[in-house]
Amino acid sequence: MKTRVDAVTAWESLFRAQVAVMRTIAAEFPSRDISLNEYDVLFNLTRQPGRELRPRDLNRHILLAQPSLSRLIDRLAGRGYVEKLPDPTDARGTIIRLTNAGFALFRRVAVEHMGSITARVGSRLDDDELAELAALCDKLRGDA
Repeated sequence: MKTRVDAVTAWESLFRAQVAVMRTIAAEFPSRDISLNEYDVLFNLTRQPGRELRPRDLNRHILLAQPSLSRLIDRLAGRGYVEKLPDPTDARGTIIRLTNAGFALFRRVAVEHMGSITARVGSRLDDDELAELAALCDKLRGDA
């Protein structure tokens, strides 16, 4: 039978594991060209049709406040990694699209970044544990 103590204990374990892994991965992030948060934006754009998304939809995938995301997008656009386009369905809206230069940078950084993730997560869990972890995390996220 589940208790509040069990739920809180599980939550604290998950939270502390996430913090520990993220600190290590952030410290090992392989690029001086972009930050981990900028990489996260590029990563999420690569997963979208046309490699584009409205800022409010992008914000659902990342852990930044809207004003911080807007400044980050402006920096990426200024460096040619994303472009800001008018939203054809909303005259007041904007679409953020990954440029070819942004995609090339993402791919270059992703190869090294995956090595860090593999070393920090993949080397500590076997294949069954990795599959179980992914399933449990997906279950916790639900429709989020």
